Amino acid sequence: MLAHMKVTIDLTDELYRAVKVEAARTDRSVRQIVDEALGAWLEAAEDAEDLESAAAAHAEYKRNGGESAEAFFGALAAETQTAFRSKRG
Repeated sequence: MLAHMKVTIDLTDELYRAVKVEAARTDRSVRQIVDEALGAWLEAAEDAEDLESAAAAHAEYKRNGGESAEAFFGALAAETQTAFRSKRG
């Protein structure tokens, strides 16, 4: 069961009227409109943060030479084979 928190916010008359009109037009409550708007805002903020992190990771990748996954795993396999052979013989 989801808990609900009552919150008081101050909106301009113009914004409140616009939200009320949207609520009536879409047969939703003001609470639903505000809840959806806040949810969408938070999701957009998280997406922006993810994009920023991805861009930073890509920049680091390029700075460090940008080795492909295929080359990395090929080199790792070769190292593993070499280490395994040296232990066996």
